[in-house]
Amino acid sequence: MWDLTISKLSFKKVEETLKRIQSHKGVIGNMVVNAEGIPIRTTLDNSTTVQYAGLLHQLTMKARSTVRDIDPQNDLTFLRIRSKKHEIMVAPDKEYLLIVIQNPCE
Repeated sequence: MWDLTISKLSFKKVEETLKRIQSHKGVIGNMVVNAEGIPIRTTLDNSTTVQYAGLLHQLTMKARSTVRDIDPQNDLTFLRIRSKKHEIMVAPDKEYLLIVIQNPCE
């Protein structure tokens, strides 16, 4: 029962954090993706979520692998991609990726 209470508290904190991120100026959407690249929480529509989750999971794993190839003692802590239309920020963790998409002009 104690673990369940902690899980509920953790879930609530995660939800509050995602809402706070979403409220920032220029943020288009955010998502949490599990270690397999499957979206588990999103503020975007389904097709956009599936596309971004799959592609950014692959890119993040490749970037993490490259960082480790350069220095096995190192690890990827943040990935930022800026294009003409969007800025994509990925915060990888052991089990999840937090992905935020924003308009770079705002």
